[in-house]
Amino acid sequence: MTINTVYITPNGIKIEDVVKVAREGYKVALSKESSEAINKARELVDRYVKEERVVYGLTTGFGKFSDVAINKDETGLLQRNLIISHACGVGKPLPEETVRALMLLRVNALSRGYSGIRLSTVNVLIEMLNKGVHPYIPEQGSLGASGDLAPLSHMVLTMLGEGEAYYEGELLSSKEAMEKAGISTIELTSKEGLALINGTQVMTAIGALGVYDAVNLMKAADICAALTMEALEGIVDAYDHKVHEVRGHKGQINTAKNVLNLLEGSQRVTRQGEKRVQDAYALRCTPQIHGASKDAIEYVKSKIEIEINAVTDNPIIFPEQDEVISGGNFHGQPMALVMDFMAIAVSEIANISERRLERLVNPALSNGLPAFLSEKGGLNSGFMIVQYSAASLVSENKVLSHPASVDSIPSSANQEDHVSMGTIGARKASKIIEHAQNVLGMEMMGACQGIDLREKAQLGKGTELAYKSLRAEVAMLKEDRVMYKDINKCVDIIKKAKIINDIEDAIGNLTL
Repeated sequence: MTINTVYITPNGIKIEDVVKVAREGYKVALSKESSEAINKARELVDRYVKEERVVYGLTTGFGKFSDVAINKDETGLLQRNLIISHACGVGKPLPEETVRALMLLRVNALSRGYSGIRLSTVNVLIEMLNKGVHPYIPEQGSLGASGDLAPLSHMVLTMLGEGEAYYEGELLSSKEAMEKAGISTIELTSKEGLALINGTQVMTAIGALGVYDAVNLMKAADICAALTMEALEGIVDAYDHKVHEVRGHKGQINTAKNVLNLLEGSQRVTRQGEKRVQDAYALRCTPQIHGASKDAIEYVKSKIEIEINAVTDNPIIFPEQDEVISGGNFHGQPMALVMDFMAIAVSEIANISERRLERLVNPALSNGLPAFLSEKGGLNSGFMIVQYSAASLVSENKVLSHPASVDSIPSSANQEDHVSMGTIGARKASKIIEHAQNVLGMEMMGACQGIDLREKAQLGKGTELAYKSLRAEVAMLKEDRVMYKDINKCVDIIKKAKIINDIEDAIGNLTL
C-alpha cells in the first residue's frame, strides 16, 4: 500500500482516518470492491430511468415537488437545477480541514454502493481531495434534514465548475481552480446531484474532528488538574481508587488513576489532615466531573464512528433486491443529540478548569500563594486578567451549550416538517472545544506559575514533564508583560497534544 493514503473499503473508515485526510494531507483511494459496488448501484439507476419508473429523486422533483414527474430526457437538468438552487449557504467559509473531512465522508458514503452515482463522478471528488481543490462552503444554511443540503451543494458547485474554490492558498472561481489542478468538471446525470448532497456529512465531519479533539482535551484536563494539585498542595486521598470503585463509573475511576499516576513521586501534594482535612470541590471532585464528561464523550464517539460509515441518502438503492426505497436516513437527529451532549460535556471541563484557576489566583483560596500569582502585587497585576479571560470563555460556553436539537422549523411547505439543526449543534460544539482549549491553557500556565512560587520540591513523574514542556515555551512571570502571546503558546501545547504523547510514553496511557 502507498504511504500516506487512506483506502476506502467496504470495511469503512475510522475517525483517525478522517483526521489524517483533513489535517495531515493524506491521499484517498478507492478499493476495487468499493468501485464495483458503486457501478452495481448505478446500473440499477440507469435501468429505472430507462424504464421511466416513478422513483423519488430519479424521475420526480424534490421535497414538496416529489409528486411532479420528470421526463427521462430532463433528469440531468433536474440534478443540475437541484445543485444551483440549493447552494444558498451564508456566513464565513468552513475551515479547510472541515471541507476535506466532509468531502472524504461523502466519498465514503457513496462508495458503499447504495447511492446510484457514477464511479467517474466519485473519482472527481477524490481527485479534488488529492490535488487540493477545496470548495468555498459557507458555514451556515443547513437545517440538518434533508441532510446538509446547502453546504454540500456548494461542494458540488465546484465539481460543476461553478462557485468558488481554494487552490494553493488562493480563492479562485471553481472553473479556474479545477483547470489549474488539471481536473475535469462534470455534468450530472440522473440521481447524482441528490446522491452528492442528501446526507449528514457536514455535521458529521465537524463532529468527527471535534470528538477527536475532545478526547485529547480530556487527557489535557487531567494533566492540568494534576499541575494545579501540585501548585495548591492538593490532598491526594480523594483520588484513592477505593473511593471511585465503590461508585463504579469508568470515567471517574480512570480520571483518579490518571491524576495519581501523573503525581507519582511528588513531594508537593499532601494527605488529608496534614495541612487541611479536605479540598474544595474543584480539586476534590475532579474525578467525578472529568469522569462524567469522559463517559459522555465516549458515547458521542461511538455514535460518530457509526455515522462516518453510514448510508445517509434518499432514496437508497438496493441492487441485490432490485429495489429503490425512499426513507429518511438523511435526518441528522442521531448527530444532533450527540453534538449537544458533547457541547455540554466539554463546557463542564472548561467550567471546572476556570474554578481551579480562580483558586490559584485568589489569595483567600490558594493556600498561601501570593495574590494573582504575582510577587509584587499592586505594581503588577499578574494573572488577574488571565482569570477574567477564562471566565469570559466559560460564560460564552454556557450560552453556546443551549441545545440546538430541541428546535425544529418546518420547511419545504411542511413536507419536511421536523428537522434536526444538527449542523448548528456541531458548529457550537466545535467552538466550545476551542474555548475549552484556551481555558485549559490558561490553567496550565497559572499552575506552573504557582509551582514556581512555592519552595522547590520534587514534582510528580508526569507533572514534571508537563511543567518542563510549558517552561520550554513560556518563562515564569516575574514582572507584568504582554500575556496573550504566552496564552497562545500554552493553548498550542494543548492543541498539538505533544505533551500528552510525551507523558504517555513515560508513565503509560492516560485513559478516558
